[in-house]
Amino acid sequence: MRLYTLDPLLDNRWCDLVAHHPRASVFHSNGWLQALTRTYGYRAMVVTSNPPGEPLSNGLAMCEVRSWITGSRLVALPFSDHAQPLLGESCGIFEIAEWIREECSHADWRYIEFRPLWGSFRAEDRMRVSESFWFHSLDLSPSTEQLFRKCHRNCIQRRIRHAERQGLLYQRGRSAELLDDFYELLTLTRKRHRLLPQPRAWFRNLLECMGPDAEIRLVRKDEIPVAAILTLRHRNAVVYKYGCSDRKLHHLAGISLLFWRLIEESKAEGAEQIDFGRTDMDNAGLTRFKDRLGALRTQINYFRCTRDNRESLMLASRLPMTRTLCSTLPGALSSMAGQLIYRHMG
Repeated sequence: MRLYTLDPLLDNRWCDLVAHHPRASVFHSNGWLQALTRTYGYRAMVVTSNPPGEPLSNGLAMCEVRSWITGSRLVALPFSDHAQPLLGESCGIFEIAEWIREECSHADWRYIEFRPLWGSFRAEDRMRVSESFWFHSLDLSPSTEQLFRKCHRNCIQRRIRHAERQGLLYQRGRSAELLDDFYELLTLTRKRHRLLPQPRAWFRNLLECMGPDAEIRLVRKDEIPVAAILTLRHRNAVVYKYGCSDRKLHHLAGISLLFWRLIEESKAEGAEQIDFGRTDMDNAGLTRFKDRLGALRTQINYFRCTRDNRESLMLASRLPMTRTLCSTLPGALSSMAGQLIYRHMG
């Protein structure tokens, strides 16, 4: 089977496929791809069996990441929790796997990585599991009252009621002021976890490229930002992508209140599911928190095809330099370091 490549940011057929394919997510959207290319300079591409001029019935979206630190590679897709190949009857995973083997044999990419939400590859496809995560999703079909009862009584329900008694000011939107306060909290949170913050431009580009499908929710106490989350939306699914808080104000339970507002509003606005994203399997605290929100937990695997099967599967997302820098740099310098390093980590 002959396969073709196209630029999803220039070819409107990709937008049409994402709008209608049942397995498409926000990570396939043009807004997400535009933010990736604008922030990090990645080249987006789609592999399909449909020739030019023919409507798309299938497509695999990827970005080319060129890095002198972590090596050049194809990733489907960078900084995305998952990106299911949008395949159909005319082009399946085995045809894609054959294309992968051929490309890896002569291209200068160290590897090609897939991040499916479900599914696997055969051993002969030269694909290996590179990382595994927990994936969390919440079905919004029950009533709001039932969703509240699904939350853990002591760790979630009581903290929501406690936060409501604190007189926190809740805001939701996409303004420059909200972005400023969100990024300040994000920098504090990343430093607390000994991680560099993502570039500020990444969040600005997400809000600009995704329009109303990207939003910030934030709570304040006496004008002081307490906690914030950034969410995305695609069709009937809302995606929780980033969360941050001021540890000195954790007693106000702002994060619990924000997640409950997200659940309430998503339900009221017709969403059918909240995607709470992936969690490292060794992060027991975050896993427990998402479980206590009533989310369903499943395992997802990322796969890599390497140019040389003996090559070590180095994880670009866990560069040791990021942890040694982050805990000591002041906010402005850590943000600059993040701007320099994150493009190598996609």
